[in-house]
Formats: sequence, C-alpha cells, structure tokens
Amino acid sequence: MFTTPLTAAFLHGTTEVETTARGLRPHRLPLWVRDQFPDPQLLMVEGQPSGVRVVVATSARTVSLVTHPLRVAYRGADRPRGAVDLVVDGEPVASSVLADGDVIEADLATGASEFRPGSSHTTTFDGLPGGDKVVELWLPHNESVELVELRTDAPVTPVEPSRRLWLHHGSSISHGSNATAPTRIWPAVAARLGGVDLHNLGLGGSALVDPFLARVIRDAEADLISLKLGINVVNLDGMRLRTFVPAVHGFLDTIRDGHPDTPIVLASAIFCAIHEDTPGPGAVDPATLGTDQVRFVATGRSEEQRQGKLTLRVIRDALAEVVERRADPNLHYLDGTTLYGPDDAVEHPLPDALHPDTATHGLIGERFARYAFGTDGPFAGA
Repeated sequence: MFTTPLTAAFLHGTTEVETTARGLRPHRLPLWVRDQFPDPQLLMVEGQPSGVRVVVATSARTVSLVTHPLRVAYRGADRPRGAVDLVVDGEPVASSVLADGDVIEADLATGASEFRPGSSHTTTFDGLPGGDKVVELWLPHNESVELVELRTDAPVTPVEPSRRLWLHHGSSISHGSNATAPTRIWPAVAARLGGVDLHNLGLGGSALVDPFLARVIRDAEADLISLKLGINVVNLDGMRLRTFVPAVHGFLDTIRDGHPDTPIVLASAIFCAIHEDTPGPGAVDPATLGTDQVRFVATGRSEEQRQGKLTLRVIRDALAEVVERRADPNLHYLDGTTLYGPDDAVEHPLPDALHPDTATHGLIGERFARYAFGTDGPFAGA
C-alpha cells in the first residue's frame, strides 16, 4: 500500500486548509472570518466539509481514507452519522458511514453539552475499476473531520479542476441537512447534472445576509454564483423588511465588486408551511423531544407582519423586486417554490417541518439543474 501525505492540492471545494496535530482540517470560511466573528454555530457548520472532496488520479483498486471525525449530537434527537462517498470518473459508486470519532452531546432542553473523545476512523473502498481514473472521496456534510492519511494500492496524483466552478451559498438545506450522504445533498446532485465543480457555502443556520459572507464570495474564484436566502432570516427573526431589502442590495453590491459580470441566481426559500405566513423565531417543538421525529415550529404571530416582521411570502416578493429594480442582465430571480412547493409538501413532506429528506434533496437538485443548466438557463454554457 502507498501512503500519501494529503495537502491542499488534493482538496476541491474548500476555502482554506488548517494543519493540525493529526493532519489537515478543511474549512469553508477563511481564518479572518472565524477570528472576526467566532459564533459557535457558524464555527461548527463552516467546519463541516459539505461539498469538499479529496480528488486524485490513480489506477488504484483499493482506497482507504483515515479521518478523525467530530460530530454534534443532540440528546433526544437522533441524527444520522456522516458518510464518505466514493465517486469514480464523475459517477457515485459507494457510500460508507463513519464510526468512532469525538462527539459533543448537547441537551436541547437545557443548553448543556458534554465532550466525549473517540478514535480515528478508516473508510475503505475495494474493487474499484482497473485502469487510470479520477477518484473523488466526498467528505461528510454533517460532521467535521481531520484528514489523517490516504492509503492506496497504487500511486496517486492531484487533479487540477477543469470544469466551470459553481459557488453556492444558502442555509442548512443547501448545507445538506437531513440528507444521508454527501453526494445526495441537493447542490451536489445539481452540480453533477450540470457538469460543474461545486464550492458549497451552504451554512446551517447562517444564511443571514452577513457582510463578511459577501466579502468571501467577492474574493472567491467562481464562474457561476447562486444565493439562496430567506429561511434563516425568518426563523432567526433576525431582520425586518426595512433592513432586509437594503442588506440584500449591499450583499449583491459587494459580490459585484469582485464578479462584475458573473451570472448570479438569487433564489428564495422552498415552501415551508410553518413560516409561509408566520414570522419567527423558529424553535424545536418541545413535545417532540425524545420521540422518533423532532419537529420545528414558528413562534411568531401572523399579524406581526404589520410591524415589518418577515415571512417567506414577504421575502419572496422582496427578492423578486430587488432583482427587478437592479436591472442587471446577469442577475436572475428563482422562486424557491418552483424547486419544492405546496403540492410537493403533500407528496414529500418535510420530516421535521423544516428540512427535506434525501429523496427530496434529489428532487430539488434535479429541478435546479433543469432551471439553471438547461439550454436557456442562466448557467447554460460549455
């Protein structure tokens, strides 16, 4: 077996790589953001490498990746473990669920947490096709990992990206919440169908029109950009209509400073019954803690919209007007309910009233790909 020291050259879809005592830790936000705004939620989700993959060219038939996972578990709310997915020459081949690793167990009722250390985990894929090929190991979207080493039965070399780069920013749904595998989150599905490389800045609970995120996107390489905004602003109850609209304009202005002509899709939230006409804050329904399915509820009141509180319907109208007023030929509005709407909620209900399951991630990804990468779509092109 060949043991290859992993370097940043082997990682696609990451913003920054940190050297640790064990190896490498991929980050999706740069150090200056993590220092400037060390919010625990933001630090947790940016360290979960959604969309990040180890990419090598090799003739190996066996590939093993040693990682040291760190996951957050919630007492009384079971969540699936992360997985490493194998993709060969662009096609998903296998998925392997993680075991071991460190865990932070949080109590949703009291806010208390407990750290329990664990051991590293080795993910092995055997029986790969013979001959030269490009192998991708997609890292878990819902657990952070340190990359310890890569073991193969033939040498490996890094692969230079050659396809258009799509940078996407959104909420926990874009991050991949409730999907069971990293290649089955909707942005990964859409990227595969669109034939592009994905840089996923879906950040659970953190699509809040933050100025620092606009600066990150401004300074990042990108051939295509999409922004999916709304649900976190509502369920945090973080803004009123008066502040939301200029914040979105400012967000777009900053991105345009670095990407003056790049196609941008500004998408609103998918259908979410609890927040369509009811403002936030959102909360976990305490009656569902310890049951088979934790669910979320909206705690605001519909009449509070008169004071400028935001709902998803209000935000969709606001985003559509932002795009219309800017008259930017390379800025396109996408109504999120065309990806998942009221009729879909009947056939594919959101299990926790907020996040789609794996099959629904697939549906959303397929619809986004048809819209964006189709012949007349905003991302159409070679």
